Amino acid sequence: MDRIDVALLEQLQNDSDISVNDLSERVALSPSACHRRVKMLEQSGAIKHYVARLDNQKIGMKLDVFVEIRLTAQTERSFRIFEKAVQQIDEILECHLMSGEADYRLRVAARDVADYDDIHRTRLARLPGVAAMHSAFAIRAIKSWSGYPVRRLLG
Repeated sequence: MDRIDVALLEQLQNDSDISVNDLSERVALSPSACHRRVKMLEQSGAIKHYVARLDNQKIGMKLDVFVEIRLTAQTERSFRIFEKAVQQIDEILECHLMSGEADYRLRVAARDVADYDDIHRTRLARLPGVAAMHSAFAIRAIKSWSGYPVRRLLG
């Protein structure tokens, strides 16, 4: 990955809807060379897919909840069953296998506390193999995820 690839990734992370002409100007390439490089990044898997980043407040999902999960057993089968079940719950935005006391950390989206109560009782509490669950509500985001620091790839 060279500086042009990094510049392309940086620009596309900020605005994946940018036109090839505008992108080519920002990274100082011809439009055809720019298009070719972006296609190579897509084919290599460096770019997995393009998405729209939604404003959770404006769409009514005002509550972010971080949930730590400890399973009853730490076996390959337990992990597989739990992870398959998590995939079926749309309100779970992220699920990470963790080191430390919790086996997993989830990020859950809810409209408000009452909505989270419903998600907790009807979905999270039914996850297989859960020994303990601890929820923490985000009060406000100080820095939201906006992409990887791709400039660090250059060393």
